[in-house]
Amino acid sequence: MRAILTALALTLAVPMAGCNQDASEVESVATIPVTITAKDQTHRFNVEVARTDAEQDKGLMFRTSLPADSGMLFPFDKPRIGSFWMKNTLIPLDIIFIRADGSIDRIAENTIPESLEPVVSGGEVSAVLELAGGTAARLGIDETAKVAWKDGK
Repeated sequence: MRAILTALALTLAVPMAGCNQDASEVESVATIPVTITAKDQTHRFNVEVARTDAEQDKGLMFRTSLPADSGMLFPFDKPRIGSFWMKNTLIPLDIIFIRADGSIDRIAENTIPESLEPVVSGGEVSAVLELAGGTAARLGIDETAKVAWKDGK
């Protein structure tokens, strides 16, 4: 029984993206342009890039607003199942899970602020883009759209 409890404690201790940073640890993050081509329209966003584990853990936590043309990009070193939660995230977000070819795997629209429920991709993804909640619906962005950015590491 003790081994099961220890294994469970270790499993629960593994952080999900956006979960274990303090509001006092806010620091400036690099921004890049991201385009989403949906049907006949191209939408441009200037987004922060969360490259490090610390930046990805922090995400958009503690923000009280997000401009309509901004967001945060979470690029991964190699494709994986994306799993995020909204702990300490005070605003609804559209979470766009992006495959290696720029196609969209899944869009989780208007996620619930401060929810501990995991928001998971449908398959392996190379990046995740978070935008202000309602952006995808407002701009007609769906899973047929393509996402592109220049990786200026």
